[in-house]
Amino acid sequence: MAVKKKFPYKAAFVACNGGCRATSGEQGCKDGCIGCKACVSKCKFGAISLNEYGVAEVDEEKCIGCGACVKVCPQKIIHIHECANWMVVKCSNKSKGQEAKKQCQVSCIGCGICQKTCTAEAIKVTDNCAVINEDLCLSCGMCVVKCPRHAIYDLRGIIN
Repeated sequence: MAVKKKFPYKAAFVACNGGCRATSGEQGCKDGCIGCKACVSKCKFGAISLNEYGVAEVDEEKCIGCGACVKVCPQKIIHIHECANWMVVKCSNKSKGQEAKKQCQVSCIGCGICQKTCTAEAIKVTDNCAVINEDLCLSCGMCVVKCPRHAIYDLRGIIN
């Protein structure tokens, strides 16, 4: 059952899209979701499930942003984010460019195009992966449009 919330609200977000499972014959990303279901078991609200790639996914309608899933994630890839900010990096891969490309078809390769494109200076590449500062992000979507690997998403689904 959905919880009535005042906007803007906070909810959990999993920084992995499961693209490593789409690359056959190569070793997958060691920084992504391992499908252990610890977060699924811990969530009292049934807000987390595993998608078709075996990656945890959060239903924002059910999530209250309590952070229980954040605490149990062995990979440390679940974060609480402000739902007024629609742009998110769905990657936690810390490998450098070519290696990240081999591990996942939609991994961030740390190219910095998003950082150069962001007029609000809300994106920085740290440890070869883009990170969005939600306090600065305008949710304009230019990072989504310019990302050559499609590692940055618009959660509303408007910008593809």
